[in-house]
Amino acid sequence: MKTLAIRLEDDVHAQLTVLAQLEEQTVTDAIRSAIESYIETKKARPEVSARAEAVLADIEREAAARRGAIAALFGSPGTTPAEAPAEPSGEEPRPRSSRSKGGGSST
Repeated sequence: MKTLAIRLEDDVHAQLTVLAQLEEQTVTDAIRSAIESYIETKKARPEVSARAEAVLADIEREAAARRGAIAALFGSPGTTPAEAPAEPSGEEPRPRSSRSKGGGSST
């Protein structure tokens, strides 16, 4: 559960408090109810649904582009970096130095 802090004008807060008391609710419960009603109203609007579908399509396109970039870097789709080939095909592997960090020998 998340906590949300909002600022209300004094007169709005006073009205909200009175309405909550009349409904035998806490101010928090009245706010939650209002938010749930707002969400349901927005979900029912076709233009909001269409916008959500467009945003979802954008997310899917971006995810596909990122998957492609990872595949290009590390191998075929679904290959994790640990499973990817160490050297690109057609290139000779470079010899590794036996020196450790700091310039000292590894022995």
